[in-house]
Amino acid sequence: MQTALAAKRDGKAKIAHLPRPPSLIAGVFIVCLEPRMNPPPATAPAWGVHLKLLGMTALWGASYPWAKSITQAMPVLTAASLRFFLAALALLFWLHHLRRLRSLLTLNRRQWGAMTLAAICGITVYTASFMYGLRYIPAGKAAVLFSLSPVLTLLSAAWFFGERLNARIVLGMVLAVCGAAVVIAQGNPLTLLRGGIGLGELLIFLCVLCWTGYTLIGRRALAGMDALTTTVCTLLLGALLLLPFALAIDGLAAWQNIIYAPPAAWLSLLCLVFGSTVLAYVWYFDGIRALGAGTAAGYLTFEPVFGVLFAALWLGEALHWSLLTGGGVAFAGMLLMYVGRRQLTAAPSRSAAD
Repeated sequence: MQTALAAKRDGKAKIAHLPRPPSLIAGVFIVCLEPRMNPPPATAPAWGVHLKLLGMTALWGASYPWAKSITQAMPVLTAASLRFFLAALALLFWLHHLRRLRSLLTLNRRQWGAMTLAAICGITVYTASFMYGLRYIPAGKAAVLFSLSPVLTLLSAAWFFGERLNARIVLGMVLAVCGAAVVIAQGNPLTLLRGGIGLGELLIFLCVLCWTGYTLIGRRALAGMDALTTTVCTLLLGALLLLPFALAIDGLAAWQNIIYAPPAAWLSLLCLVFGSTVLAYVWYFDGIRALGAGTAAGYLTFEPVFGVLFAALWLGEALHWSLLTGGGVAFAGMLLMYVGRRQLTAAPSRSAAD
């Protein structure tokens, strides 16, 4: 009995010495990011990284209808700037809570240069083209078109970093491209030959190019850096780069008008900030560092599925047969690419075992 009471007192003493979250937001971050402070056993990190990447995909899938709601009620560039400033401030607060703000001072010029380039590609240009593109096309369609991102990322990773390809990966790329073409043409391939690609589709294609560059630059910039620090820097740099364009295009009055936006638009903005930006970006960089650029990008396989699902639930968008068919083909292609990647990573392990 005395032993049990002593153990209970020890447990309470340990709990009392745990760092307490200074706010509700910090508490959320503690739950999601605490594994960095207390690493799990050696067999757990792989599962943890995979679960984070799956959660990242769901949050990014939901970002399409959330962003669509924002573009209909708020000035685009002003809302985008506010989104990344809020996300960067939240993560700076978290770095301060972890007493790691000084780590920003240890970054060298090469790292700052790489992160600036990453911010231009993955924050400034990507966000502007993404938000404006959603003004012209449905959110579900944009999500399926983004299925081209893993194709371009794998090809670029093979070219620049020597990541290998096999027949399954190549076949998966072909299926992903064909599925996206069905969605773009709304089931009629002749539409593509008659110039049926509009401004919205072109802007989403620009998003795909920017995100590929962001992923590959992120892989280089991660050398010697943790995911949280990388995310804070790129978000802050991206917000600072977006601000002049927001002031020039939307004007100062946009910052006053945004206050009177509908509650649904503010809810979408907060979901983008703390879900699709803060948590998703940290988890994505974590996946790149742990699994490689190609494998992390392979989780984008599920993004069109979540995007179409959330667009139908959140915005009530109709599910055209070409969207379902093309999305299914693109999903099968990206799934095949992922299987091909798994096959390549498993081959060296079997060779070493033999």
